[in-house]
Amino acid sequence: MDRWESFLFGVAEKALEYRPLSREEALILLDVPREYIALMTYLAQKVKDKFHPPDRIEFCSIINAKSGACSEDCRFCAQSKFYRTPINIYPLVPKDEILEGAYRGVEYGANRYCVVLSGRSATEEEVERICEAISQIKEESLPINVCVSAGTLDKGSLEKLKQAGVRRVNHNLEASENFFPNIVSTHSWRERLQTIKNIKAVGLSTCSGGIFGMGESKEDRVDLALTYRELEVDSIPLNFLMPIEGTPMEGATGVTPLEALRIIAMFRFTNPKAELRLCGGREQNLRDFHGMAVLMTNALMVGGYLTRAGRDIKKDYQLLKDLGFERLVSSEEFHR
Repeated sequence: MDRWESFLFGVAEKALEYRPLSREEALILLDVPREYIALMTYLAQKVKDKFHPPDRIEFCSIINAKSGACSEDCRFCAQSKFYRTPINIYPLVPKDEILEGAYRGVEYGANRYCVVLSGRSATEEEVERICEAISQIKEESLPINVCVSAGTLDKGSLEKLKQAGVRRVNHNLEASENFFPNIVSTHSWRERLQTIKNIKAVGLSTCSGGIFGMGESKEDRVDLALTYRELEVDSIPLNFLMPIEGTPMEGATGVTPLEALRIIAMFRFTNPKAELRLCGGREQNLRDFHGMAVLMTNALMVGGYLTRAGRDIKKDYQLLKDLGFERLVSSEEFHR
């Protein structure tokens, strides 16, 4: 066994025993040579299968329920009011449209459906309207779990969402604390961190991820993964930058497929119990390595992203069939 094989089996053993990896070990994972990528993927899959239902992939869908005119200057985002981008701008949609989105999610085979709002923070009125929409979804007895992503939320708003039937709230840190000022200046990383702590404090499940390919270093990627390990986040969406015309990052190159696989494996080994979700940019950045990525992860976002079209759902179903996987239907109580 050579040194790379020994290293990979060593970190896999630690992950299988839920022992934390060191920062140095996590950094080394991002430099695994090309000829060891297959072994790394195999071992990461073994870790996934230890803590999650094997041979199962969850589909999740979203609705861009409030689009654009955002007061924040996130340099990667088409919805900021600071940039001229080719998107539709509209306020929070009526509850019937949110209900229609839930029905579409069911049609796609999604197990989760997230109601997403642009803006720094949902207003009290918007929170109330979201709660009304969720109540309507419950009345329809749709077999789908509803999540919410509505920016910086205080405990009072989170409690209202919980009472309405929400079980999980998304709020992405996006990047490490060190790199964050390079992509956002209108709010702080610590503000986002506090929202995640608020979500945990009221007893809701946490969903928080990042975007890769924005110019962050390998150290930044590792620091984000270790932050999520420390927070014991339940679900980590992995996004790969899709450069959008009109944003400051429109010329960014993103990541290569092998680079993406190393990032995914590093997150799997550092966060064995977390659900890893392949989200924005998976098509463009993984390309022919999509199947290898799925082996290490738990979920695929289907039906499109906030302002960009997604992968053809037929391709995702074919991929599951080719891998011998089945769609996961959660044991979590649906909103009935």
